[in-house]
Order: sequence, then C-alpha cells, then structure tokens
Amino acid sequence: MSTTFKEFDAIVVGAGQGGNPITLALANAGWQVALAEGKYVGGSCINTGCTPTKTMIASARIAHLTSRAADYGVESTPGSVNFLKVRQRKDKVVESFREGSRQRLLSNPNVSLLEGYARFVGKKQLEIELEEGKKEFITSDRVIIDTGSSPSMPPIPGLDTVKALDSTSIMELDKLPDHLLVIGGGYVGLEFGQMFRRFGSKVTIVQRNNQLLPIEDQDVAEAIAEILREEGVDVLLGTDTLKIDAQEDEQIVLTVNAGGKEQTLSGSHLLMATGRVPNTSYLNPETTGITLDKRGFVPVNDQLETAVPGIYAIGDVNGGPAFTHVSYDDHTILLKNILQDGNTDKSGRLLPYVVFLDPQLGRVGLTEKAAKDLGYDYRVAKIPMDWVARAIETDETRGFMKAIVDKKTDRIIGAAILGVEGGELMSALQIAILGNVPYTVLRDGMFAHPTLSESFNTLFASLESS
Repeated sequence: MSTTFKEFDAIVVGAGQGGNPITLALANAGWQVALAEGKYVGGSCINTGCTPTKTMIASARIAHLTSRAADYGVESTPGSVNFLKVRQRKDKVVESFREGSRQRLLSNPNVSLLEGYARFVGKKQLEIELEEGKKEFITSDRVIIDTGSSPSMPPIPGLDTVKALDSTSIMELDKLPDHLLVIGGGYVGLEFGQMFRRFGSKVTIVQRNNQLLPIEDQDVAEAIAEILREEGVDVLLGTDTLKIDAQEDEQIVLTVNAGGKEQTLSGSHLLMATGRVPNTSYLNPETTGITLDKRGFVPVNDQLETAVPGIYAIGDVNGGPAFTHVSYDDHTILLKNILQDGNTDKSGRLLPYVVFLDPQLGRVGLTEKAAKDLGYDYRVAKIPMDWVARAIETDETRGFMKAIVDKKTDRIIGAAILGVEGGELMSALQIAILGNVPYTVLRDGMFAHPTLSESFNTLFASLESS
C-alpha cells in the first residue's frame, strides 16, 4: 500500500526556543504549519535547562544569604534546606511555562501540533511516531529542524557500572547528595557544583583542563575558582578521570590522574557535566540528502540552510553555540529570509552569554586572549567589584569588571563582568557595542547613584591611568 503524505506550507521538527516562535510566526502569516515534538513543548530551555536550573539556583542563593545573615547584622539561625520543596517549586515553574507554550500552539488554527518523534522517510517527507503505535505522514517544501541536544556521556571505563547523573536527572533527586562528584568544569558543572554546595552537599569538581571555563581569560577562570573554593567547593584542575568504580556501600570511586600522580576520590553521587550531543540519532536525515558532520550535527550555511534547499536547521542541532538566545536569533534570521525575501545571515553576530554562578559572569564579544590572537591593538579597562559603591553597600564585592577597547577606534570590543548582576551589566555594555558607542561616552556619562551601572565611569576612567 502506498503512503499518503499530508502537505503543509512548512514543517518544524522540535518545539524548542527557535521552533516554537517560528511556528507561530509562520502560522500568524497564514501558513499551515505542522510542529512535531517528541517529548515536551518548550525544548531543553524550559524543561531541563534554563528555567529549572535558574529556579533552583535562586533557592540556593536564598540558602546562601540566610547563612550570611550575621554579616548584615541580622540575627538568624541558618535554616535547613527542604530539597523536596526546592524541586517541587522548580516543577511548578516548569509546568507553568511548558503548558503556556503548549496552549499557545494549540489555540492557533494554523498550527497542527503532532506530539511524537519525527524522522525523515524520504525527500522532505517525515513520519511522526504518535502514541499507541499510531503514525502520521507529512511533507512540505520547507522543513525546519530544531531537535536540540542532550547531555553527553564520555567513554570513561566503569561509567556504565554506576548511576551517573546528568544535568537533567540531577534535578529529579529526592534528597541531597552527601558528596557530589562533578566531572567537568564548564558552565553546567560550575552552576550545579555551587548550587549543591549551598544546599549543603560536599562538592568536588574534577576538571581535565588546567583552568575552569577554558574559553575564558585566565584571570576570569582563576577568580571563579577562588570564589568556589571560598564557599567550600573542592576544585581539582589538570585532573583526568581514568576510571570509575561502584563500591558495595553505594559509594562511587573515581581514579584520577593529577600532575602524573594517581589518586582516588569517593562520593555518594556523580554528575557528568561533559558537554552535549545533538539529537539526530532518530532523525534519519540522510534519507533526505543531508550528511551529518563527524559529531552528528546538521551542517548549515550562514543562512541556516542545509545542503538540501528548503531544509533548515536552527538551535543546538546545527552545531552553533548552545544557548537559548542563539536558537531564538536563528528563528529571526529565517523569518526575515522566508517571509521578507531577505538575505540575513548569522555571520558577525555579537554573542552574549551569562554563567549563572553567584556572582554571575556576563560575557560579550572578544576575550582579551581572542583580541590578542586576532591582532588587535587594544587596551584593558579593569576594576575590582570592591571599587563599586553599590556592591560594597550590599556586601557583594567578589569579582571584577573588565572591558577590551580597540585603541584605533575607542570602541568596546569585548567585556567580562564577574560580579553581582554581571549579566545585566554585560547587557548594558552589549548595547554600547551594538551602537558603536566609544568608551568615552560611558566614562563621561551621568548614571544614577547608587547603581551598579555608575561603575562604568570608574571602569573606563581606569584607561586614562593605564
């Protein structure tokens, strides 16, 4: 029997933070759009990434501030953490966001939400595996892939013998770990490491590289390591995990190599924070003429189009920076090109991001190392947060502000703000970069007192004495 494929104006595979808005935008323009989602509407951001982690980080910050009450002259006995309630609060927020997104899709008459996994079965033809073994077959001249990514598990001997956690499963624990071992010193490992330390767990972070956050400047990485150690997190740098063993008492033992010396680490729980892999194993893109790269990502050009005209890939699955805002920006590029016959591309776009430690690390543009490698003639503006009046008043003085300025143009080309509300301060500098505002405007501008932003006066005045 021949299969009948239902035709749509566009098909979107994956209801993430790029897939959702492009579905609704095309539908609002009068297109008939099929959106296939195999698990949860909202993608990793709402369900397993930004929303749940930042909700739990907020709880951890309250626990931390409670423990510091005496520093502010407040007599208070530090309370214990009810981890189950922390998780329930997280679940409530996630469910609210998820269901809100789902209802917006269901209420649009031009959207067909197909809740099942999609895979290519022919050129621009897809099969959707629905509940109870049912299948639906759809086709369109335009297909947008937004299947995202998932936590990776590296081939460490013995890993399969223990109940290793990833960034999703660790948020579903019923009780706090006694001692959490974390393999990986990137964003995920650091955020969870600090969070669980503040909840009361002993935490050890094992980082193979000689610094945390390897893409950051060394001074940023060292300051973050100092902050974590100050809070009682054990940070092991230049330490390679050789094997993992499960003990009879349910302890997990890591055999590691640090500086040529082997040692063992024992903990109650293990978090693998070792990167992410694309969700393409079920997609079967080769059937439609797409060849995945060696890491399994879907290659695209600067217009986000694959090697097959009319098929696009946005978000994590195309191998670009794995941030929600990048996925969302991808969707705006496609909309301009599809609906407005534009020629917008992703080349040269300014990438901001925030590591939600406490204090936050807000980063945008070039690091100092990158500026040097690219041959810029630059200057560095840098001040510690204990020079910032607002930070002193709130007793949040850890970290520093740093900006990279092009000598030839006086334009800001990069910034790293490790400090209270570092993400918001970074965003203000991002606006200056986008507007080609010379640093002197911020140096001489009048900002409200006492705010964090007025520290831009001091930050850029430091260039005059450097």
